[in-house]
Amino acid sequence: MRAVSVNLISLLFLYCSLHAPHMTEGCSCAMTHPQDAFCNSDIVIRAKVVGKKFVTVGPFGTIRYTVKQIKMYKGFDKIQHVQHIYTHASESLCGVKFDINKYQYLITGRVYDGKVYTGLCNLNERWERMSLAQKKGINHHYQLGCGCRIKPCHYLPCFVTSKNECLWTDMLTHFGYPGYQSRHYACIQQKEGYCSWYRGTSNRDRTTTNATDP
Repeated sequence: MRAVSVNLISLLFLYCSLHAPHMTEGCSCAMTHPQDAFCNSDIVIRAKVVGKKFVTVGPFGTIRYTVKQIKMYKGFDKIQHVQHIYTHASESLCGVKFDINKYQYLITGRVYDGKVYTGLCNLNERWERMSLAQKKGINHHYQLGCGCRIKPCHYLPCFVTSKNECLWTDMLTHFGYPGYQSRHYACIQQKEGYCSWYRGTSNRDRTTTNATDP
């Protein structure tokens, strides 16, 4: 009975997470800035996936991936060291597929009953595909902006309505994902109390812009 309960919770989690853009038949996720994916996750790690096992089978089956954790960026208060990641076996139900013994991944997820669950609606990306700014965001900058709100702009005109908002316009200029702001900017709270886009790719390219730019 307990296994059924845990499986239902994991299914509910995978359906309801809205942390990364992806669509498959039966699975639809909202486009989300990686900073929001970081801030809304219980666990953020870099790891290599070294094993795979079906722990339950059938139309609502669950896969348990064994991972070799390389670095933890968030979640020390939840789990000291992640060894297993759980996801739905079906991509149509937002299950995520990892390659075994090939790549390092950035993996984000939620914790329930001491286990880490993730899915297609979470941010799960091969580490080498991430931009330098995204890697720096995961390491430091995104955490500084968790008190800010990234406001999506789907059509013009768009405006910020409070000092803690950054206007996110990738949807206007990028039909695919990720867009320029997603790859190169973090929304960070400044000393004056307002939030603005910050680009911290290098010491010579460290610029802060107002809340509507870029």
